[in-house]
Amino acid sequence: MLARLFRLHGLLVASHPWEVIVGTLAVTVCLFSMNSSFTASSQVCSWSECPKAQENVHSNDFIILTITRCMAIVYIYFQFKNLLQLGSKYILGIAGLFTVFSSFVFSTVVIHFFGKELTGLNEALPFFLLLIDLSKACTLAKFALSSSSQEEVRENISQGMAILGPTFTLDALVECLVIGIGTMSGVPQLEIMCCFGCMSVLANYFVFVTFFPACVSLVLELSRESREGRPIWQMSHLAHVLAEEEDNKPNPVTQRVKIIMSLGLALVHAHTRLTAESLGKNRTAAVERPDATGSLWPQKLSSVELEHVITLGLALLLAVKYVLFEQAETESSLSLRSPISSSPPALKPPVAEDCCRRDLPAPPTRRSSSGVLATSSSSSELSASPGEDSMEPEQREPASPEPPGCRSELRPLDECAAVLADPQRGPRMVTDVEVMQLVTAGKIQSYKLETVLQSPERGVAIRRELLSPKLPAASALEQLPFKDYDYSKVMGACCENVIGYMPVPVGVAGPLLLDGRQFYVPLATTEGCLVASTNRGCRALSLSGGCSSRILADRMTRGPVVRLPSACRAAEVKVWLETADGFSLIKEAFDETSRFARLEKLLVCIAGRSLYIRFQSQTGDAMGMNMLSKGTEQALHRLQQHFPDVELLALSGNYCTDKKPAAINWILGRGKSAVCEATIPGQVVREVLKSSAGALVELNISKNLVGSAMAGSVGGFNAHAANIVAAIFIACGQDPAQAVSSSSCITQMEPSGPDGQDLYISCTMPSIELGTVGGGTNLPPQQACLQMLGVSGPNEPGENARQLARVVCGAVLAGELSLMAALAAGHLVKSHMTHNRSKTNLAAAFGKSDQTP
Repeated sequence: MLARLFRLHGLLVASHPWEVIVGTLAVTVCLFSMNSSFTASSQVCSWSECPKAQENVHSNDFIILTITRCMAIVYIYFQFKNLLQLGSKYILGIAGLFTVFSSFVFSTVVIHFFGKELTGLNEALPFFLLLIDLSKACTLAKFALSSSSQEEVRENISQGMAILGPTFTLDALVECLVIGIGTMSGVPQLEIMCCFGCMSVLANYFVFVTFFPACVSLVLELSRESREGRPIWQMSHLAHVLAEEEDNKPNPVTQRVKIIMSLGLALVHAHTRLTAESLGKNRTAAVERPDATGSLWPQKLSSVELEHVITLGLALLLAVKYVLFEQAETESSLSLRSPISSSPPALKPPVAEDCCRRDLPAPPTRRSSSGVLATSSSSSELSASPGEDSMEPEQREPASPEPPGCRSELRPLDECAAVLADPQRGPRMVTDVEVMQLVTAGKIQSYKLETVLQSPERGVAIRRELLSPKLPAASALEQLPFKDYDYSKVMGACCENVIGYMPVPVGVAGPLLLDGRQFYVPLATTEGCLVASTNRGCRALSLSGGCSSRILADRMTRGPVVRLPSACRAAEVKVWLETADGFSLIKEAFDETSRFARLEKLLVCIAGRSLYIRFQSQTGDAMGMNMLSKGTEQALHRLQQHFPDVELLALSGNYCTDKKPAAINWILGRGKSAVCEATIPGQVVREVLKSSAGALVELNISKNLVGSAMAGSVGGFNAHAANIVAAIFIACGQDPAQAVSSSSCITQMEPSGPDGQDLYISCTMPSIELGTVGGGTNLPPQQACLQMLGVSGPNEPGENARQLARVVCGAVLAGELSLMAALAAGHLVKSHMTHNRSKTNLAAAFGKSDQTP
């Protein structure tokens, strides 16, 4: 129960570091700025009333205090020397911050808040340093540094708090009770040190459970990441810290002894306080009596030397306890004995005794463009892990002179695979190098990395490491980003064997005034001038009162091919499918597979003994290919039950037709069939489009109609509809390949108005294949673009998808209008020279900013 409480507390602190740090600092400042409104009992802390605090320090006092301060400094030196052996500047920095804040800042503030004078701080300050326990702080930092992502940092900190929190709490309680005995001794000098010691222990505990884990989480979150995509603070040699700390949990018997001792000490404190209250008058008189010692034992402890002996003895006990025993315990259970590797091993063909090496000598290093040290790898080498790769050369441990096959830290492939499959340890206990060895040995399939590691980004990073040495240029993937991307929505839905993502510029054209509504159309493209041209067309449409659109048809198709024993038998099946009974039987099987897909029509044709059947159905807001495929497969099974000699050759027989220009889609339509029209006043044609209605009409006939017919085009009776369709498809998560058939369009222009100066334009698009749910529409950036248009997700079955088709048709109309005007006015080359061949592009191409082609 207590471990669960600390786990939840650690997760909360690590997940909200800014709030915890700011809150702690705010409380600290408030405590420091508040005036004390009460005075602590002299029984608990009476050094402010001690006349000895006002005395001058004698020479022997100076010597003793100097010795204790030196001991404290030496002790802190050894603690930080142990931390330095871990090879992590992050542990050193965080531990230093922990030390300063807990020992100086917080203790000082607490003492000030309780209204005590700090005259005894010079003598008690060395004991602050002797009471600080950096071992548990170091262990918690190692939990965080063994993570491969910020999410794992939070989870590992919470696990570390669950393991260390109960033990640290009990230890702090025992220390306070033991040291607190000294506050009842009546010896002022001892009371001073013990009071400060108790406050230091409490301050140390408070900082450990709040401020310290928050700082660890924040520092690692703000730290740089290596070019391989893994944090540079990830220490692969700390991968087993969780299992080690689980094994090193305190003995339950020892914990029970501490609890019993704590109860006994608490009873001693309670009895002492009750006795002190009964003798309150005598105690008060003794404290207020201005004698030489200011204590209850003036007769017994009247000697200054005896007080110094007590002080020095306490210092020696604390020094022996923390320097010897605590250091030995840290070395045995927490510190790492093996040298820190600076490079993973070279990949070799798997053999029986092949091992996952983690400590081979480092290959030559180079510094990447981001300033991170990286290994120079050949086709048989891998780059170093990020935690080790980030270390400066002078921080690296020297390579062992032993040959590569004689290392002490070796794990066989079978052991690595067993650790990976163990639900208690899992992927986080296996280093990236070990995973790469497992992939090379064939024990893990590369395409399963994301699933096996339970971390998509880590799987992508490892796949890149495996691929880089096999490419013509080892640095080929450096400019392909892969970090900070939500791969969970990609896996199993959009892409496989992922090695990154492709950023494409997204421009906006608009507002497009369509059917009385304004739309800002996102266009993802790398072609200069496209967005500007479409934007000009949108402006012309808006100044003309907008454009109007209609959906003519909504049906997706799938066309399988089946074969029968003879052409005559195929003809019999065709006739049966075209009957009401045959269609009803097939429709029943088809409709069972989906809530939205309802078979509307079958189109059947014969080629020899092969039968091509075109299934046609609405698909709601989904583009619908998977929906149609599932329904078609079920319907064909029903057909085979009725005609056992039907042989299915392919679920898609190109009679659909999908992702290919086809006359059947041009004539019958596929997906959404839409038409959009507008009338442009003559003034807008002249002032915005810089042309005339007559010139545009003549150009449209010669180019889009006659020119396309001369080329034998199928559905290509337009200027550049594919430009706009592809740009919207990429921005809105559609299948870019379906821009092939979706861009089929015929653009028509006619003179209009009383004097023929106005321009009537229409675009008819019979096969716009798109959807607003499923596939790439589930990815956050693509969803954002759909939200720009107000068509994200499902709506009244199919309404969002139909609205998106209207927007596509309207944007195509705007693009056609602008490009045709630019061609008629002779502005095409000029505009492309402006938008496609800017000084920036020319400088990149020619190497000089002032050079022109």
